[in-house]
Amino acid sequence: MWDRNTVEAKATRMRGDIVEMIATAGSGHPGGSLSAADIVATLYFGDVLRHDPANPSWPARDRFILSKGHAAPVLYSALAEAGYFGRDHLATLRKLGSILQGHPDSKKTPGVEVSTGSLGQGLSISCGLAAGLRGGELPENVTDDRTVFCLLGDGELQEGQVWEAAMFAAHENLGNLVAIVDHNGLQIDGACTEVMCLGTVADKFRAFDWNVTEVDGHDLDQVRDALLAAKAYSAGPSVVIAHTIKGKGVSFMEGEAGWHGKAPSPEQVAAALIELNVIEGSQA
Repeated sequence: MWDRNTVEAKATRMRGDIVEMIATAGSGHPGGSLSAADIVATLYFGDVLRHDPANPSWPARDRFILSKGHAAPVLYSALAEAGYFGRDHLATLRKLGSILQGHPDSKKTPGVEVSTGSLGQGLSISCGLAAGLRGGELPENVTDDRTVFCLLGDGELQEGQVWEAAMFAAHENLGNLVAIVDHNGLQIDGACTEVMCLGTVADKFRAFDWNVTEVDGHDLDQVRDALLAAKAYSAGPSVVIAHTIKGKGVSFMEGEAGWHGKAPSPEQVAAALIELNVIEGSQA
């Protein structure tokens, strides 16, 4: 059952995991992982995504595709927190032989549906999954309401393949497809408006005949309500545009493009964990 406080606590713990994992690995992408933490926590722990950690291949499950694969730490933390694998694996991020590679690998990591990381491809994959799930004979005890959720970055929307997929989804009336845009306004080279301006993202999706909702991506109630409404909408594909802050939760990372792909120092890790209330700081 939905418990806002529980989901908020999960998101905070995930942010702590993200900081520690990337610092231990010495590389990774904290900014976009932190901005997506509330979204991913709501999916996995807010009674939105139907899944079973004890049976990752459960035929009745919904599917989650992390198109912005460089934000893998947020997914790994959620999967560990949900029980897909032990939390001890988090410290092995990006290490040789680890089940947690720098980008999601479906052959190595329980709970990862498809390998992602090459930006622009995740929505196309999601379209194929959504089309496949609604066709043919259903497995035993499986209802025809399985949903595919796909999380994209806003810089990723500069890829032309995204809009080909958007056109296909509308043409095929994929009512079981929900895209989520982590719209934090920053990418590796700076502000999206300066690298290649996206214009009004909501209007673009509406022009492609998508059902569009915009939310504060850090307001758990808004995020959950929008995801559930999009999941229930069956007339065509839906997109939830979540306005977020890159590096959310760690003040010195917030709104800084430089934290797109950089590991924090031990001192910065300690400061971040204190700020997140994951560890206690010294009393002034």
